[in-house]
Amino acid sequence: MHRLPFAIGVTARAQRAGSGLFLNALRTLHSTSFATVTVDAISSSHPAEVKNLVQGEWKVSSGWNWLLDPLNGSPFIKVADVQEAEIEPFVHSLCRCPKYGLHNPFRAQDRYLLYGDVSAKAAQMLAQPQVSEFFARLIQRVSPKSYNQALGEVNVTQKFLENFSGDQVRFLARSFAVPGNHLGQQSHGYRWPYGPVAIITPFNFPLEIPVLQLMGALYMGNKPIIKVDSKVSIVMEQMLRLLHDCGLPREDVDFINSDGKTMNKLLREAKPQMTLFTGSSRVAESLAVDLKGRIKLEDAGYDWKILGPDVQEVDYVAWVCDQDAYACSGQKCSAQSILFIHENWASSELLSKMQLLAGRRKLQDLTIGPVLTVTTESMLEHIQKLLKIPGSELLFGGEELENHSIPKIYGALKPTAVFVPLAEILKPDNFELVTKEIFGPFQIITYYKHDQLTEVLNVCERMHAHLTAAVVSNDPLFLQEVLGKSVNGTTYAGIRARTTGAPQNHWFGPAGDPRGAGIGTPEAIKLVWSCHREIIHDIGPLPQNWEVPPPS
Repeated sequence: MHRLPFAIGVTARAQRAGSGLFLNALRTLHSTSFATVTVDAISSSHPAEVKNLVQGEWKVSSGWNWLLDPLNGSPFIKVADVQEAEIEPFVHSLCRCPKYGLHNPFRAQDRYLLYGDVSAKAAQMLAQPQVSEFFARLIQRVSPKSYNQALGEVNVTQKFLENFSGDQVRFLARSFAVPGNHLGQQSHGYRWPYGPVAIITPFNFPLEIPVLQLMGALYMGNKPIIKVDSKVSIVMEQMLRLLHDCGLPREDVDFINSDGKTMNKLLREAKPQMTLFTGSSRVAESLAVDLKGRIKLEDAGYDWKILGPDVQEVDYVAWVCDQDAYACSGQKCSAQSILFIHENWASSELLSKMQLLAGRRKLQDLTIGPVLTVTTESMLEHIQKLLKIPGSELLFGGEELENHSIPKIYGALKPTAVFVPLAEILKPDNFELVTKEIFGPFQIITYYKHDQLTEVLNVCERMHAHLTAAVVSNDPLFLQEVLGKSVNGTTYAGIRARTTGAPQNHWFGPAGDPRGAGIGTPEAIKLVWSCHREIIHDIGPLPQNWEVPPPS
């Protein structure tokens, strides 16, 4: 047996301290025991493997999809890519789940408590520095962003799990009762699961979005199959392994890696009762048709910010604009796409400060980095088209990153802003070009006069922009006018307003679309992952001397 080398004359206090260090060391050794990869060792010579999970078993497929390191282009992860001919086990697994779900208010109620315990244990695990570091670094390897951005994603996920620990899961299924018309009659409203469901999530938040939606689906009693963009699915694979260690029943979740065509075929054959899709608007609309409307969407949008007439806190506003447009290299679904600046700000140093802040971003610390869905060539081409619009101007950026080894299938662009006059944006020939979403470090900037606010709001209404927005002003009348004439799901208002923000403490999702999903709150979970079921109890007794009435 190995012993710690305590001195013979050590004090009892020192012994306790030494024992604590020893126990902490043991916890450190085992805190990432769930992991099947060593983050910093992943490379072309030591590639990581990502498997699929179906009916409680981790499995590979007939082929591997090799992923390139987004920073140097070397193959470093191989993903077990399920082919169309291999979807039957996944279809069968979903079809085995009844429409009444794995639990509901009348059946297997102990599972509400089970998931409260799983959430508590998982939150405790993610709170350990070794575990949070593991996931933050893993996120950086596949979706390069600054360490603070990656760690922030882990922290939001940890807080979410903490929020839904203990009894909070069963509180999601709280019912209500309404008195009936006579003795013995009472109507009850219940939150009911859909049963078999599907979750499809994008690359930009490899941990936060899939975990929050997956756990919401499970809390309400559903059996989900989850597909995360294969470029980053290793993060969710490792998280599922952590959740299994925390008591998640292995058969409750299926996890698949495939291309879009294969997943579409699976959905059409398995016919899940509900599918949650987070991603591009184009794919969202196509899926809505294929799935006959059984879908909730958190699709991308062209997110706007309006600076009001009250100029104040210029340094702070410039910093928030920089964060909203360029954090995570502009690859947030809530990233600032267009900035409307009131003419009162023209004499301030706002734009020069934004340019200075953008210039601080470096590839070395990943405050700017690879763009995973748009190439450098296509972004530069878009910029050149914009600069042909009369009066347009390149404010800063517009160049490829220097001294990088990012592969050509990805993008490498300096933080960029292009000014386009409002009058030109309003022209039909320019509108589609100006409001084309570029999912990268790019934004449009324009000025407006106070009597042009209605025109600005008309532009906002015409854009595909129902996810997030920000109104930067403390002027109550200005806020009332803008908020009353706009439709955006998550809208920030006030001098500290931003377009990007973690959904740890508030609803995050679109508005103005009956298919709109939400994430992060009890209301979002109940909306997306359960439906209303009404049960009317009518147990009598019958009135004395009741007789069969005449026909009616």
